[in-house]
Amino acid sequence: MGAIQGGPVRTEAEAMAVFAAEGCSAPRSWSNGPGDRYGRHDHAFHKVLFCLSGSIVFHTDEGDIELTRGDRLDLVPGTPHSATVGPEGCECVEASR
Repeated sequence: MGAIQGGPVRTEAEAMAVFAAEGCSAPRSWSNGPGDRYGRHDHAFHKVLFCLSGSIVFHTDEGDIELTRGDRLDLVPGTPHSATVGPEGCECVEASR
């Protein structure tokens, strides 16, 4: 299940500090254009993601989770999800633990 946790993280440096404090893997940054989509999939690891700009909606079996600047998403291993990028695109940074 996905969940938004904690207070807003507005910069990549703030996200990196959170990843380090939580013992996450080396983070990676990525971005997508408006309306881009990710097909349904899952991961064998706990995914921690911060939206740094724009918006993205993650579609899970429990419902949609919209992230905008500063929001955090945690997906436990095996959570099926897909995603749709918002109208202004998005920039995100993620790591695993």
